[in-house]
Amino acid sequence: MKKFLILLVFFFNLSSTLVNSKNNLYEKIDLFGEVLENIKKEYVDDVNQAEMMDSAINGVLQSLDPYSAYMSPELFKEMQTDTKGEFGGLGIEIGMEAGVVKVISPIDDTPAAKAGIKAGDYIVKIGNKQVQGKSLLEAVKLMRGPVGTSIELTIRRKNVKKPLEFKIIRKIIEVQSVSAKLLGKDKNLGYIRLKSFNENSDKQVLKSVKEFEKKTKIKGYVFDLRNNPGGLLTQAINITDFFLEDGEIVSTKGRKISETRKFFARKGDAIKGKPIVVMINNGSASASEIFAGALKDHKRAIILGENSYGKGSVQSIIPLQNGGGMRLTISKYYLPSGKSISEVGVTPDIFVEEEGEDFLINSDRDNQLNYAIKLFSS
Repeated sequence: MKKFLILLVFFFNLSSTLVNSKNNLYEKIDLFGEVLENIKKEYVDDVNQAEMMDSAINGVLQSLDPYSAYMSPELFKEMQTDTKGEFGGLGIEIGMEAGVVKVISPIDDTPAAKAGIKAGDYIVKIGNKQVQGKSLLEAVKLMRGPVGTSIELTIRRKNVKKPLEFKIIRKIIEVQSVSAKLLGKDKNLGYIRLKSFNENSDKQVLKSVKEFEKKTKIKGYVFDLRNNPGGLLTQAINITDFFLEDGEIVSTKGRKISETRKFFARKGDAIKGKPIVVMINNGSASASEIFAGALKDHKRAIILGENSYGKGSVQSIIPLQNGGGMRLTISKYYLPSGKSISEVGVTPDIFVEEEGEDFLINSDRDNQLNYAIKLFSS
């Protein structure tokens, strides 16, 4: 009888908690309605209530994380014009941080990269419009425009007191995700630069590796993932698999069982154990972090450069009844060690910060690449 009473009390308390939780939710909804009514009656200017509701919905989503967002029907339709490997714009991958638009990375050989935009820059104005308070997708929309037209970005940069202004000409961005060449005094190092993880990146990487491997004197490989904003999860898995004999590559964990998975390497190392240096920086995100993190955890590569961005989550685009859509985080990435990439990133084994105002990736002034090359001669 005593056990029964304890059980009864437990269920009563649980039921009471659920009722209170539901009541609190209804109270908040009533409060929201009251706030809207007061704005309508008392605010100094007329307000477009439909736009205000869109902002409220977006605020809810952005309170979850920097990557979840609401898209109005107009914006959703425009976002669907993004295609595989070709899009109009400036050539930067952006995210949100504390309500401010942050550059994840400029894409090589694009207007933004050539103008001098850097990973970690904060965009405070687009043209004459303040970015603060706008959603990520609204900022993207502002930066787009007819090819050949110009736009001014006002940037705040770490350790620079004054805001920086850049005038950039929009163009069609064609991303060639992989480039390769031989490096070193004896031309015995295979250098592969991955700019993004697109649909055919794995085939391009494997083709480059096979061509290098025909040259029997190849000493090792440098994989350059600096300013690589990521891309397709499948590509990150496939490319990592080329250089591991076995073991876990990455796992994803979400609320749904279908979003909780583990991915493993298949037997066979495409370069037969030759040493690898992977270069990363603050602009290396998502799929780049999976590749670098997995090779680091398996002690298959030395990671060199600066801490990566820390985008370790998967977003799904969900269409809504009004013709709009929402981008919602549905799972997170975890490295073989069990560590999450989110907001932490991958820490290099050898920290080498870029030096000089004239620093340029993959040039004579690239001190990080020069350091990587020296590792193979030591």
